[in-house]
Amino acid sequence: MPVKTEPGSRLAALRDEIEGRLRSYLPQRDRLIPPLWDAVAHSLLGGGKRLRPLLVYAACEATGGQPGEDLWRACAAAEYLHTFSLVHDDLPCMDDDDLRRGQPTCHKVYGEGMAVLAGDALAVLAFEVLAATSHPELVGEFARAIGGEGMIGGQVADLQAEGRPAHRDQVTRIHRLKTAALMVACVRAGGIVAGANRAALNALTVYGEELGSAFQIKDDLLDVLGTTESLGKTAGLDARRAKATYPSATSVAEAATQCELHATAAISALQGLREPGLLRELVHLCTQREG
Repeated sequence: MPVKTEPGSRLAALRDEIEGRLRSYLPQRDRLIPPLWDAVAHSLLGGGKRLRPLLVYAACEATGGQPGEDLWRACAAAEYLHTFSLVHDDLPCMDDDDLRRGQPTCHKVYGEGMAVLAGDALAVLAFEVLAATSHPELVGEFARAIGGEGMIGGQVADLQAEGRPAHRDQVTRIHRLKTAALMVACVRAGGIVAGANRAALNALTVYGEELGSAFQIKDDLLDVLGTTESLGKTAGLDARRAKATYPSATSVAEAATQCELHATAAISALQGLREPGLLRELVHLCTQREG
């Protein structure tokens, strides 16, 4: 378990631990038909910020919990579900992107059919991993976050809005469902593992909602202001596909202002938690990033 040192080095150590857990809970390669295992590994193990599992860990720490098998399983499940969403998001029928995390997307390497199945396999694996914990309520938390009232519902709203004039309330709803819902589940999962009380879980919920909004607005801004090299995915794709984004619904300046307001609200929600330092740092990581 990494010791508390400089924030940057601590994050690196936590990411290393998370990487090991992501690999350890994967089925052995000889248990799957090889192309499926390869497609899953290509999508899952090709880098990334590992923000969702970091949120699980940080929320557990913030509410007085200690690292253990249940926490690491919740961390891994969060990243499996996030990666599942990315694999499907990149498909030609969705956002149609050729790059993810600086490498060709799953469907570009293994074909569309295998990419669909790899995403499905990651989603199922997440719940298999969660089912082995001593907190069965985690299954419900994550299922609600990615279902029709969460991430999948947000993707539907995103597709419906494509090619039409964007409206601020519409974009806010898409962000809340497509991005914030899973972040809420991540921090609540960490709190649940820690045995957090209702007040603490409510604070984590507000934090996750505000952070999710800040994160997605920043994502929208980076699509306008960033480069393909810095993002690891195709820059300017939102405009080419006429996606409903915060800059297109308002302006780049207003989007930047709202990103900061949501970030401030996320940090304010942490008052009263025991050890909120890492959660606070993750807000800065999300809003100051260049990719």
